Amino acid sequence: MHRLTVDGKFFRSSAHGGRRVFLKMVTYGPFPEPAPDHGVEMARVVDAGFNALRIYGEPGAALLDAAEKAGLWVFVGLAWESWCDFISKPSLLAGAQVALNAGLKQWGNHPAVAGVLVANEVPADMVRWMGVMKVRTALEELIELGREQMPALLFAYANFPTTEYLEPDNADFTAMNVYLERREDFAAYLPRLHNVAGDRPVLLSEFGMDTRRNSEADQRDALLWCFQESLLAGMAGVTVYAWSDRWLNRGRVMHDWDFGLTDRDGNPKPALVALSGVLPGVLTPEDGINLPEWPMFSVVVCTHNGALRMRACLSALMNLDYPNYEMIVVDDGSADDTAEIVAEFSEVRMVCLGHAGLSAARNRGAQEAKGEIIAYTDDDCEPDAAWLKWLAYAMSSGGWDACGGPNLPPRPGGGARGNDVDEAVVASAPGAPSHVLLKDSEAEHLPGCNLAVRKEALEKIGGFNAAYWVAGDDVDFCWRLGEAGLRMGFCGAAFVWHRRRTSLWRYFKQQYGYGKAEALLMKDHPERFRRGTGALWKGRVYAGGAMCVHPGSVIYHGAMGTAPYQQLALTMQPQRPIPPGFDGMEARVKLAIAQGIQPRVRGWARWWHSLGWRGKVERVFKKREYILVDHMARYDEYEARWWVEAAVSRDDVLDAVLEDGWRALENDSDWDFERGGLRLLIACEPHDSGSLVLTRMEMSSKNKGRLPADFVRRLQGFGLVRI
Repeated sequence: MHRLTVDGKFFRSSAHGGRRVFLKMVTYGPFPEPAPDHGVEMARVVDAGFNALRIYGEPGAALLDAAEKAGLWVFVGLAWESWCDFISKPSLLAGAQVALNAGLKQWGNHPAVAGVLVANEVPADMVRWMGVMKVRTALEELIELGREQMPALLFAYANFPTTEYLEPDNADFTAMNVYLERREDFAAYLPRLHNVAGDRPVLLSEFGMDTRRNSEADQRDALLWCFQESLLAGMAGVTVYAWSDRWLNRGRVMHDWDFGLTDRDGNPKPALVALSGVLPGVLTPEDGINLPEWPMFSVVVCTHNGALRMRACLSALMNLDYPNYEMIVVDDGSADDTAEIVAEFSEVRMVCLGHAGLSAARNRGAQEAKGEIIAYTDDDCEPDAAWLKWLAYAMSSGGWDACGGPNLPPRPGGGARGNDVDEAVVASAPGAPSHVLLKDSEAEHLPGCNLAVRKEALEKIGGFNAAYWVAGDDVDFCWRLGEAGLRMGFCGAAFVWHRRRTSLWRYFKQQYGYGKAEALLMKDHPERFRRGTGALWKGRVYAGGAMCVHPGSVIYHGAMGTAPYQQLALTMQPQRPIPPGFDGMEARVKLAIAQGIQPRVRGWARWWHSLGWRGKVERVFKKREYILVDHMARYDEYEARWWVEAAVSRDDVLDAVLEDGWRALENDSDWDFERGGLRLLIACEPHDSGSLVLTRMEMSSKNKGRLPADFVRRLQGFGLVRI
């Protein structure tokens, strides 16, 4: 077997001729005694069309050998008490680190092992209890520890929508457990996952339906539309939960849930039969998108002295998996050998101009275009093979007037080591071309390196403004599209590889050019700027990193921390991390320098080149806010712990506290309740398969944490016992 690798928003394996692989996975075990015959079961799994397994806990040699023989990849779940307070009990986290080290030495080199999930669904109340940043850091440390030992494996954390802000910054892919049983809700949520993941692939690490509470026909239908919607949304894989109704949860045999594709006697349910043929004939990233009619695209590449980059760009365009497109290169007065390189590609039509600037070149490309949709990219980009198919599908299904997707930095390479480090730093530095999203699938801005627009929409607004010679043309164009009532879509799977500047000096020159372009934008769109700042966006600026919490982040936890989707409040997505293998001291120092200098370079250029019209931009003075602090008030915090010998949920405890007269706090990220100077945070830590629950309460008060006697009696009456 061959290892899986990350390829943009998808996975790839050389075992499949170097083609992309959609992971059709199923969870396998853990099983109560007697254990199944792995060889027999693996053959059934393959016959059902699956190509990968997700297991929970230590994989035995017999399981891995059977998986290898059957040609199944295995994703191993690290088993440890991640649902407990592992921050105040460092021994739990240390135990996980020891188990990961020992496990990787034992099975990490097995050919069937493809990746490791370092934890699964840390409960939201426990995340708040331990501290969100502390939990994120712990997960990242586990990933880094595993990667140091086994760099060939893929590492991630199995997250769920309630804590989507907990994405590790250094994971290889985003794994999300999603249980939405209405097709409309499920389909609407998937585009968000592309933005939660940033540049990396999205794997649905669990999806299933319980046939004890639903019919087997409902399970079959739900799993079918799950695959269909996931494929159409550009997910990298789907994991069905679970293979069998026979399974253990924290050592307890589960008799009250039936998520399996097979029953407790091993008999197949209707879903297993239906899933056996779900991939053939259905949209897949490798087979492309099937539409009744393929609209014609005119791919336009505008260049000025781009000979060093042009061959790679055109080679990628030649390999596009699309049946109906033409390629046009507009040479904006190049003085290098661009024309000779373009001549190597007989299918490419070349148009030569005197040097008139980027916008003029874009307009000339549109005039020459025969297609109904014009797809712009740059000479330093290499579009993904499925780029046009995803754009065609998104524009057809969404009815967009323009559409685009992300531009991803490829792995640095092709030069001296120092240049590779600089390229890695630039890929993580601020100021890269970025899309701006109003919603998960609707854009406010699309960068010109990945911008498709209907020709009639382009003509409606008069094309690009020829005043923009080098940059800013796409911003002006998108703003005018919006002002004309035209709509722009975003498709997370329609990406291009964008090799940015390979030295810090060229990066700073680029940022100076962007600042100069912003000065012109300030003249044309003064209402969209405030003096001393860059453009004011209504949407969220995409920066490529995963949607992970940072110090000072605002999270909407909902009343008492009970919101099912607890999201970050962001105006800008986190920056990309430095790629693995380049994140040494040199890169970190250079990135810190870039982060410090970039806003000054760009701001200076914006200020200098706007001297003639700065008066049109509104000046905003920062208001100073004075906060009066009562230094005489003393707030003490302490933790009270209560046991209950029953399967009591956190909701049960919250209801009891509400009945006692406490006021629920709606959007307080630190506390759940308030009453008479007391504030209360509640987290329930399950033990012994949930039959014992440790209810943790943290108090903040002015009276040294004394609990009211009537409240203590109320808790005791509820069944909680103070320890």
